Amino acid sequence: MKQDNYYDVLVIGAGLGGSALTWALRNSGINIAVVERGGALKQEEENWDPDEVIANKRYEPKDTWFDKNGEPFTPRVYYNYGGSSKFFGGSAFRFREIDFTSHSFPEGDSVAWPFGYDTLAPYYDVAEEQMHVHGEKGSDPTEPPRGSYPHAPLVNEPAIEWLAKKLEKQGLRPFPLPSAVHQGDGGHCSKGSPCDGFPCKIRAKFDGENAFLRPALKEDKSIDIFPYTRVTKIIHNKEGDKAVGVEVINSEGFESIIHAKNIVLAAGTVQSAAILLASKSDLYPNGLANGSDQVGRNFMSHNNTVLMAFSPWRKNPTWFQKTMAFNDFYVKGGNVQMRGKILHQNLEKSGTPIMKKLSRFIAQRSFDFWVMSEDLPSKENRVELREDGSIRLIRALTNLQTHNELVARVKKVLKKARLPIILVRPPSSSAIQHQMGTLRMGSDPNTSVVAPQGHTHEVTNLFVADASSFPSSAAVNPSLTIAANALRVATVIRNQII
Repeated sequence: MKQDNYYDVLVIGAGLGGSALTWALRNSGINIAVVERGGALKQEEENWDPDEVIANKRYEPKDTWFDKNGEPFTPRVYYNYGGSSKFFGGSAFRFREIDFTSHSFPEGDSVAWPFGYDTLAPYYDVAEEQMHVHGEKGSDPTEPPRGSYPHAPLVNEPAIEWLAKKLEKQGLRPFPLPSAVHQGDGGHCSKGSPCDGFPCKIRAKFDGENAFLRPALKEDKSIDIFPYTRVTKIIHNKEGDKAVGVEVINSEGFESIIHAKNIVLAAGTVQSAAILLASKSDLYPNGLANGSDQVGRNFMSHNNTVLMAFSPWRKNPTWFQKTMAFNDFYVKGGNVQMRGKILHQNLEKSGTPIMKKLSRFIAQRSFDFWVMSEDLPSKENRVELREDGSIRLIRALTNLQTHNELVARVKKVLKKARLPIILVRPPSSSAIQHQMGTLRMGSDPNTSVVAPQGHTHEVTNLFVADASSFPSSAAVNPSLTIAANALRVATVIRNQII
């Protein structure tokens, strides 16, 4: 029974992983608390206003992190129910079978997971159902074994269908992008915003809040949630093998301790590592559960290039563009998918005068792509805490040869598709979309932080349910895998408690 802020399970973070785990434990007789640094985003007109979302950065916190040279930068992170998934474009890929194995690239190796695709497959099924994923079985040549999608695929608008035919004539196999946007097939998406990078004011995008947290809170009234509350430290017992609670501070500066039998870290890849690093003690002078010195290391964030391809003589009036992808170059390259339609507000942020001047002309004509390759884990790419407690993210891009070759192949394909002008926004070390790693999962406690069951090697009731535990990054969006793995970890916790 819950007594005096004492819970069976305390979840740190209400992003996609924390929300999925909370949903999986609902109505089980388990006393649950969720601590979230932010709160619920308002459903308001500004949700779909490009000037507010892009130019004014209405929903982005004013965090300052520091890069490897000690220079400050503003990370694109979000503290709210659903976390960064509130702003994702809805892409809901399963990792491929090869993504769970060790495989080599010219500049290094990917790291194997401690289990294979088959382990996550049933949890992918549940995550897709709850996230209302739309797709078409068998259309993706790299697709792992699976059943049918819960919903029919999203339909290409005419300009995207034209492009798909051009790609097919080159022997490529474009397919419907698996999407957690409930559009068509009984869905209520009204195509009121570009979606990608915007919160949905009508809840037609099944992010962490809409798919998991809201249903959990609605179905289980006993779940306690603490919004606008930041965890500053995790406390352990005198032996150091169990976590017993967390120190928190709320928006009014009030400090307190919440106790729990089990604690789940789901604060996001960087913040989860930062919390462990800040949780020092005599037994853990380098941070909690960090006897391996691996906490914070192996940070990954996909190599992402944005391509804007256009012809001066063809307009692209598409409103919802994120409906198509192709994986013909996946194994030694990566994934290519449409991204949310570029708006002139995006281009006006460019430091290039000609881009600003031609922003409306380009935005009206561009077909916009997200070209994604695997970022390889490196112990030197890591999260550190500075003396004042602020975050330092040390990162050098990896696997660039593979990525640049993929970009070159895609540019060639697009030019053959009669889109002769291609503008490129290359990867940047300060762009941290799809962040993963920092608390690597593995069987060897000397080279990993998290055991295959989902708890840390050294503190056995401290679990991790976000992408920080991912050993490798694959080359597709991680959202669905975050949800699936969180559901798997929830099963472990449930079996231990009940």
